[in-house]
Amino acid sequence: MTKNPIGEPSDVASPWWTPARHADVRPFLAARSAVTKVTRAWFEEQGFFEVETGILQVSPGNETHLHAPRAELSRADGTRSMRYLRTSPEFACKKLLAAGEQKIFEFARVFRDRERGDLHLPEFTMLEWYRANAGYDAVMADSIVVIAHAAQATGIGQFSFRGKLADPFAEPELLAVAAAFERFAGIDLLSTVADGEGDRDRLAAAAKGRVRISDDDTWSDIFSKILVEHVEPNLGQGRLTILFEYPVPEAALARPKPSDPRVAERFEIYACGVELANGFGELTDAQEQRRRFMQAMDEKQRRYGERYPIDEDFLAAVATMPEASGVALGFDRLVMLASGASRIDQVVWMPPAGDA
Repeated sequence: MTKNPIGEPSDVASPWWTPARHADVRPFLAARSAVTKVTRAWFEEQGFFEVETGILQVSPGNETHLHAPRAELSRADGTRSMRYLRTSPEFACKKLLAAGEQKIFEFARVFRDRERGDLHLPEFTMLEWYRANAGYDAVMADSIVVIAHAAQATGIGQFSFRGKLADPFAEPELLAVAAAFERFAGIDLLSTVADGEGDRDRLAAAAKGRVRISDDDTWSDIFSKILVEHVEPNLGQGRLTILFEYPVPEAALARPKPSDPRVAERFEIYACGVELANGFGELTDAQEQRRRFMQAMDEKQRRYGERYPIDEDFLAAVATMPEASGVALGFDRLVMLASGASRIDQVVWMPPAGDA
């Protein structure tokens, strides 16, 4: 707290750069430095190259509910062009795979508009890495090692968040999405998926009484409500949970599973109910990727009145890149759990503009 001119306490917080306020978070920042150091060392030991890709992109990503800040650039001739602050380095990293890189990682500054809370910042660090010619079980294993190394670096014995605990060193729970929906919501999820699409009415009927459903909710909207309200709170309890085999309508940039086309090679890792990582066996079918992007942008237009451009260079790269797998891990969230912080803004060196 600061004091006003007559010496009385003020409700206005002191600036983030004042010594007293900085001292409160410095232990968390020291933990961040330790986790960064061991993470970078581990990737280098495994033969990964660290890359740095551009923040300003032609397209920030083409998912319905992701929103990106934009910047208008002026060329030397006075003409203007629109660019976006990336929501992920994924497009650029996959272009590097197409160029011939085999194992790459990046501590990427990324941006998400419309997001702010204990677990969300509009600007944050995403740790992403990719392995060419490797199945998604390989990056799944990587993820568990990275998380354990973070805990080891800070000396924390277990993660905790909002009263929930998870041992980062214990063998993780492997749980298919369909099994999780059956266990925690009593819903046969895959019976609502056919030919790569979700049957909205069938899922709505199965979810009746479990979540509130609006007339304009899509299959994906209902899926997300069930996941958030009934499944996620039960994940990562006592140990990490790897939630895998997402239904194909939620595949994003993941390829379908060869043995069961209703599900995709996608996984997420949870600790204490907090999502830490999102990984894929990467889709290399450019035509299918274009179809998914167009479908997502049509829904974004309907819902939010905007759409983002398609990065044609990215689709060209997808058509030539090797089979690969990749992971996006929320680095700030990992540091938060590994340091014992209670909010994500305690583990960043500077709060977002406007929050100082």
